[in-house]
Amino acid sequence: MPRTVLLAEDDRAIRHALERALTLEGYRVTAVADGVEALAQAHRTPPDVLVLDVMMPGIDGLQVCRVLRAEGDRTPILMLTALVETQDRIAGLDAGADDYVVKPFDVEEVFARLRALLRRTSEENGTAVPVKNVAKPEPDRFLEAAGLRMDPQARRAWRGRRELELTRTEFELLELLVRNAGIVLDHSTIYDRIWGYDFGPGSKNLAVYVGYLRRKIDEPGAPQLIQTVRGVGYVLRED
Repeated sequence: MPRTVLLAEDDRAIRHALERALTLEGYRVTAVADGVEALAQAHRTPPDVLVLDVMMPGIDGLQVCRVLRAEGDRTPILMLTALVETQDRIAGLDAGADDYVVKPFDVEEVFARLRALLRRTSEENGTAVPVKNVAKPEPDRFLEAAGLRMDPQARRAWRGRRELELTRTEFELLELLVRNAGIVLDHSTIYDRIWGYDFGPGSKNLAVYVGYLRRKIDEPGAPQLIQTVRGVGYVLRED
């Protein structure tokens, strides 16, 4: 099976050229133009490796990298950067990137670095994947609010009788909202509790994750459980 690459690059010419080159090299490529779509695609169909441009509008490559690493996602990440200062490269590595290529780059260098990252990952992945805990949770461990039920210890959640399939970050965000049902949580509080840092006022990262949760927990014809309080944040309540 060909290795899969998720490429995020806002420059159309570079994105198309690199997508074509990678495809000809034998990779199966999904190319997107920004960090928001990169995160969405990474959650929908996890790739074998990510290639992220550092400077993208909205959520940039560094932020995408930080979010994935905070979730425990260890997929190898190659950063594309026009920033040549040492501190800029260090920032990328500190964010969790595995390697970087400086623009303008030779496509053969990109190929070589991808081969090295994938080879390293194959060598490291000789251990068994942990089996998901499917034990039935004890009733006294439940958190309940607005028709939702959660078991934080088993990391399971339900709406009614339907079990929700949530990522680590989605689960933690929903747990925070359930524990504070009816209370409006501002953006800074949520960022601090879930990610440990604030992406800043221009970031769409929180809105992206709220969107993920809404698609998973809301039901046709039923009220939207996670409500937006404009200019403030979000609240979980069932009107």
